[in-house]
Amino acid sequence: MILEVCIDGPEGLLAAHEGGADRVELCAALSVGGLSPAVTLVRMAADLDMPGVAMIRPRPGDFVWSAAEVAFMEREIDLMQEMGVLGVVIGASRPDGRLDDAVLRRLLAGVDEGREAVLHRAFDLAPDPFEALEMAVDLGFDRILTSGGAVRAADALPLLRRLVDRARDRLTILPGSGITPANAGAILEALGVDEIHASCAQAVPQMPLAVTLGFAAAERRETAAAGVRALRAAINGRA
Repeated sequence: MILEVCIDGPEGLLAAHEGGADRVELCAALSVGGLSPAVTLVRMAADLDMPGVAMIRPRPGDFVWSAAEVAFMEREIDLMQEMGVLGVVIGASRPDGRLDDAVLRRLLAGVDEGREAVLHRAFDLAPDPFEALEMAVDLGFDRILTSGGAVRAADALPLLRRLVDRARDRLTILPGSGITPANAGAILEALGVDEIHASCAQAVPQMPLAVTLGFAAAERRETAAAGVRALRAAINGRA
């Protein structure tokens, strides 16, 4: 079983490593779904010999990209690969939610042979997930991170199971969103997958004055080593 943990800072990276994650998704700003990671965070992961895939997302919001944003992401893909990441995590949508095959093709053209290409949860915006799956296969993605279009993966198990069955031997369906030690076993049992994605985060209160002055929300979420260990234990117990 492969446990992928999404992290957005040095504490989260160390927690994922200490807790037994197999792979990290390197991001910034998980509070808005994840943005491209800081270069130093990628270097830290390399120093720890922690396999990592890098989110390529230049701003919060939807995944309908301008020409300038696409060009920016192409350069980010090059940079992350130069730094030795295992792969990149990308996505692009049309205004109606369908995957934008033209933009995805352009971004994928920059992914080096031997690197992993992961389609992120832009997939969950697609009105027809099976059409989106076939497009992802045709484009050559290795993996799709998805909650099955629901807020939590646990709420979309029938659809996720159909996606797993349809994708079998062509690409990997990586369930993610709201996965915890309490529900991981049921999700794995229902889907029959051998990879899972989670943040393993806990709430961290923020300094009151920083909140008052608008520098921070009342709390932030941070990946915790104890949470990673607990999910690792749940996965190992299931396996």
